Amino acid sequence: MNWSEWILGHELPIRLGFFFGVFALMAVWEVLSPRRQLSLPRTGRWVSNLGLVFLNSLIVRLLFPAAAVGVAALAEARGWGLLRYYEVSPLSAAVMAVIALDFVVWLQHVMVHAVPLLWRLHRVHHADLDFDVTTGARFHPIEIVLSMLIKFCAILVLGPPLVAVVIFEVLLNATAMFNHGNVRLPEGIDRVLRLFVVTPDMHRVHHSVHAPLTNSNFGFNLPWWDRIFGTYVAQPPEGHREMEIGLEEFRDPGQVDRLPGMLLLPFARRLGEYSINRRW
Repeated sequence: MNWSEWILGHELPIRLGFFFGVFALMAVWEVLSPRRQLSLPRTGRWVSNLGLVFLNSLIVRLLFPAAAVGVAALAEARGWGLLRYYEVSPLSAAVMAVIALDFVVWLQHVMVHAVPLLWRLHRVHHADLDFDVTTGARFHPIEIVLSMLIKFCAILVLGPPLVAVVIFEVLLNATAMFNHGNVRLPEGIDRVLRLFVVTPDMHRVHHSVHAPLTNSNFGFNLPWWDRIFGTYVAQPPEGHREMEIGLEEFRDPGQVDRLPGMLLLPFARRLGEYSINRRW
């Protein structure tokens, strides 16, 4: 069995192992050193948010059994992609692919804020009235499917090594849970760490109820894109303890923190002032 076949056979256990490991670490950290006091009981929110995660995972596995690593294997077998066309060395190709795929995710994140129709889907993520590790995986199923299709296209264009795709998927899941964590980091450590990865304090700004802040700090993993393109905001003006989380037009816990309400949220008529481009 070669390296590619081993990755194909073990991709799911690798991803699940890292997911549950990082989730458990963040959950314990949130209990031991919380950054903010939660406004709603954790149990109800976690049941709903994790229920949505389970539903999304089931849908993705039914629609895309091979997932992203399967598309990477197809690109490898056919010799597709820029990295293969230019015969980039495996190590360089892996590093370039992880960075490029992260930039694609950043662009996608900006897109779902800019297009009102897509914002309807993405506001399921932002409507959470609290901000903790489960928020990092709270997305509407339609947005998850759209995200997978965009990822597949990026992989076919790039032609990354299989190991790069697995590394990227693990990093994206792990950092999404980390930077949505309701955890306290010393200010000095946070200041240094956010030069290399998106920290909870950095991403929490993006979940502010105030629209200008919601349209900042789009990064999930690498923090560089927001600094390069001018969408970086260091801190919320009112401070992290006092800032309000969520969306102004959706404050009813029965609607935004229960699974049926989350699934129906994109079809609510209120669009609000959050979409970057509100002409549609």
